[in-house]
Amino acid sequence: MTEQYRTDPDFDADALREKYRQEREKRLRPDGSAQYRRITDELEHYLVDPYTEVVEREPVTDAVEVAVIGGGFGGLLVSSRLRAAGVATVRLIEQGGDVGGTWYWNRYPGAACDTESYIYLPLLEETGYIPTERYAKGPEIHEHCRRIARHFDLYRDALLHTGVVDVRWDEAEQRYTVTTNRGDRFRARFVVMTAGSMDLPKLPGIPGIENFEGHSFHTTRWDYAYTGGDAYGNLTGLADKRVAIIGTGATAIQAVPHLGASAEHLYVFQRTPSAVNVRDNRPTDPRWVATLEPGWQRERVRNFSGFIAGEEVGEDLVNDGWTRIFRNRALHGGVLDEDVDFEVMEAVRARVDEVVEDPEVAEALKPYYRALCKRPTFHDEYLPTFNRPNVTLVDTDGQGVEKITGTAVVANGIEYEVDCIVFASGFHVGVPFSRRLGYDVVGRHGATLSAKFSAGISTLYGMQTHGFPNFFIVAINQAGISSNQTHLLDVQARHIADVVATTRAAGAGAVDVEQEAEEDWVQHVIESARRNGEFLATCTPGYYNNEGNPNVEAFRRNGPYAPGVWRFERIVEQWRAEGRYRGLVFDGSPLPDGTVPSGSTTRG
Repeated sequence: MTEQYRTDPDFDADALREKYRQEREKRLRPDGSAQYRRITDELEHYLVDPYTEVVEREPVTDAVEVAVIGGGFGGLLVSSRLRAAGVATVRLIEQGGDVGGTWYWNRYPGAACDTESYIYLPLLEETGYIPTERYAKGPEIHEHCRRIARHFDLYRDALLHTGVVDVRWDEAEQRYTVTTNRGDRFRARFVVMTAGSMDLPKLPGIPGIENFEGHSFHTTRWDYAYTGGDAYGNLTGLADKRVAIIGTGATAIQAVPHLGASAEHLYVFQRTPSAVNVRDNRPTDPRWVATLEPGWQRERVRNFSGFIAGEEVGEDLVNDGWTRIFRNRALHGGVLDEDVDFEVMEAVRARVDEVVEDPEVAEALKPYYRALCKRPTFHDEYLPTFNRPNVTLVDTDGQGVEKITGTAVVANGIEYEVDCIVFASGFHVGVPFSRRLGYDVVGRHGATLSAKFSAGISTLYGMQTHGFPNFFIVAINQAGISSNQTHLLDVQARHIADVVATTRAAGAGAVDVEQEAEEDWVQHVIESARRNGEFLATCTPGYYNNEGNPNVEAFRRNGPYAPGVWRFERIVEQWRAEGRYRGLVFDGSPLPDGTVPSGSTTRG
């Protein structure tokens, strides 16, 4: 992306609106998100863990203070903050063979963070680590996940390669029983459900997927035994292979350059082009590191989230592609002002013309939609890859791949014979927790979380819900959103650790949410999301808007807190600082006036 947008833009706003409308309508499908296939039955091999062998073990039948379901950054942050709050037994339960979540599974070549690593990788000061470059690559990020687990002794009680199948509250015991697919059945006083949005891979609903006779895999299960090489590229096994990659989102943007450099021929099948901005990666400057003072990371994290939300935070400390999008302070209600939006996207399209040599290919790679309709991407090698003679862009003009045969991918009526298909089709986003995570939660009086949320999510601050005592949720629903997702995760981790510590210090067996407080927060979330919901209804299809079929009212309720994590953090910090924990009941009663239990340790 160019450094500065034009102050006197040269574009026809009416023509762009019409172009956006046309591009959106040609991509609309009546089946919406149902166009994607769940990976079941004959396709289950797409879910096999190719990285770590499952180790047999005896079932666990003990008791812990806190069970944290999910070993990604969300689970790691909650567990770490709980450790700091004095909780001795914290059990991570993770489906992968190691901690890391998304970064355990996403080992495709080129995988890297698209938010600055100095703010994206959490707990840098606590673990004494500085990333080696501005945008750390997958292996370094995964190793940092393992570093956090070692530093806070989280492996000790962890259950890896383990999936939860049931979580059930026992009112008499004031404990949850957690059951897993490995035969475990243990008790936990508190349960934290981390529900990351990138944990359940999906496949496109293309007829014939199961009939392909060549090799195929999803990017979350990259088969290096077939491709050769590693996360840094050099895929020597593809030197004599014709490869198809289906999908051109954030994953493909990073993988395509390595596939193009190694394959005999690469076919990139595109339905909708991504907005590809300048990345400008570089090694970490040791001179800059020497200037850092205690507290630097939290300050930088907050500065970034505040800046992109249009808050008055002073200097832009991060100064990257994200903050350049929002530099003119034109974000209101989670939506970029239209005139600025046009300038941002015109710059993105101009970059395509500057880089891609073939005018027809360049035109097909230009995104025609509003800047925040899809997650922006940042890369400096993706566009040049289409100048290679062994790389073919197969643009489907918004229609997608027609079918797959035993030997070919069919698009635009043409069969493309290939040896290997790579599915860069992303994850199931926006589906109910129980479907995405594979288990339900049973609270008081036999009520299930899926039944309660079927008419709309209801929480206090996105993290607790009435009727499910001692139960916490880590997700974006009804909580502040940020391009830097780990900022929200840490805000939630600090909050949950504080409530757990307060409950223990108060000598209470259970903490629950008052119905009225929950309803008040839900209404506040809905009112804050009005402009954002209307915007998504006009966007080109994608996972942000249920593939162009958004239920705007459901989005306003079930989506994130539109003002963003910067304001959200201040709301929950002020709530804790008051010391009353308004809206919570401890063993059925609010805390007495003026009561601030000792043991609440994460209020700052």
